[in-house]
Amino acid sequence: MYRPIDPDFFNQPVLELAPALLGQYIVHETPEGLVAARIVETEAYHGPEDRAAHSFNNRRTKRTDVMFADPGRIYTYQMHTHTLMNVVAGEEGTPHAVLIRGAEPVEGLELMQDRRGWHLKISDLTNGPGKLSKALGVTMESYGGLWYEEPLFIAPGPGLGGELQAGPRVGIGNSGEAVHYPWRFFEKGNTFVSKYR
Repeated sequence: MYRPIDPDFFNQPVLELAPALLGQYIVHETPEGLVAARIVETEAYHGPEDRAAHSFNNRRTKRTDVMFADPGRIYTYQMHTHTLMNVVAGEEGTPHAVLIRGAEPVEGLELMQDRRGWHLKISDLTNGPGKLSKALGVTMESYGGLWYEEPLFIAPGPGLGGELQAGPRVGIGNSGEAVHYPWRFFEKGNTFVSKYR
């Protein structure tokens, strides 16, 4: 049985929260059934001074508004046709966030295959942020919710199953020196970590 993690878990700096999320469960209770996956890859976005962050320079728009809210909020946004899930970090007014990039299915695998396609290898179901949201049935409707309340929540997990690694973030080519920050955290050797290009 999954229970939402203590709200205090989110009260830590974004560069500590991002690796701390590895090994925790992301759970979604949906009308079709329950799905759960163990987080194996995250990326930290350090707000105002991070050129790769949506909130760089304290940019506040309809899209980024929730990043300025209290920690533990759900920040979803659309990229192309995909929904991407983020955990708001930092105290209120500090627009930091962690992108959940990859997770390993632990419950509801058939439902994930229904949503993503039965032709795919299991590792391709959830090894990327857009794929993961689709597999878990997460849409923009979750925007502004709380990661410690049902139906979409983080639950305490077993922790890392391997070595913690850090490296540059993915797909932020136009962000100056921020391209090189080692703020992507992942479980070494896990096949559900997204492909780094």
